Amino acid sequence: MKLSNFAGAMLALAASLGAASATAAEIRLAEQFSMGYLQFNVMKRDKLIEKYAGQRGLKDFKVSWQRFNGPAAMNEALLSNSTDIVAGGVPGLITLWDKTIGTSFEVKGICALSSQPFLLNTSNPAIKSIRDFSDRDRIAVPSIKVSVQAVVLQMAAAAAFGEQNYSKLDSLTVSMSPPDATIALLTGSGSITTVFSVPPFQFQQLEQKNIHTVLSSFEVLGPHSFTVAWTSARFRKDNPELYAAFVDAMKEATATVTANPKQTAQTWIDDTNSKLAVEMVTKVMTGPDVTWTMTPSATMKFAKFMRKVGSIKHEPASWQDMFFPEIGDLKGS
Repeated sequence: MKLSNFAGAMLALAASLGAASATAAEIRLAEQFSMGYLQFNVMKRDKLIEKYAGQRGLKDFKVSWQRFNGPAAMNEALLSNSTDIVAGGVPGLITLWDKTIGTSFEVKGICALSSQPFLLNTSNPAIKSIRDFSDRDRIAVPSIKVSVQAVVLQMAAAAAFGEQNYSKLDSLTVSMSPPDATIALLTGSGSITTVFSVPPFQFQQLEQKNIHTVLSSFEVLGPHSFTVAWTSARFRKDNPELYAAFVDAMKEATATVTANPKQTAQTWIDDTNSKLAVEMVTKVMTGPDVTWTMTPSATMKFAKFMRKVGSIKHEPASWQDMFFPEIGDLKGS
């Protein structure tokens, strides 16, 4: 997010919050395109936020859901008070935590949603490793430079070409939603030869014989949080019952995803109007490297790298610095 846009968003947030009542009449939640937000799908289906808010005596409020492509647009919506709770990759949280630390609009994480790898898939048979990319290749990511895929690509480039060359492949990246990127890769349109994708689209890509995987994010980082949720300190302070209801809803939804994978898979299909078979979606969400958990993982690896290359100005002392205290007793990293 550019500094001018950030400043404008801050002014808009201040104006909107000044006119807002202390207790929100609506809680607005934002997600992105992938299977990394299954708890949100369960929350919608089972009305879990409504359930736990009702137990706290809250009435006459609305729960609404939004979908964005990439963390930049989502974070701008959060800062402009157009949404309340957002979810995405760890770098999106770290970026906004860094920009707002010490301000009245401070943003922190609520919890993780899942740990699972995402894959760098290509249709170019000459590409066996990231060293093989040329200026002719184009790599689709949800958002250039700031999405979790873009940051992991930088981390991989730093390991392959030296830390000073961490941005070597940035010029090849193109912002594109995972569904559109998948279509571009499978049809060979738009000069897209490679996609750093998300489940289930990355597995849908691999069903085509000319597509192969170059790199897994777990090869770069080890197991890491794929999706996390975050919000502003002001929303948490002004709406403690709604915030607590969300946390309780997340706990129940996480248990449900793990206990009832096929039912959850069908819910995701229905919620996103996907044409994928329930068997495939179930297989993806129960893969050997997939964990549905509220415990953050490897967030400090992201933060340390982003600070080292100058993407952020502050380095947290621990992962707890970037999250609200409700999950502080979890064994995160």
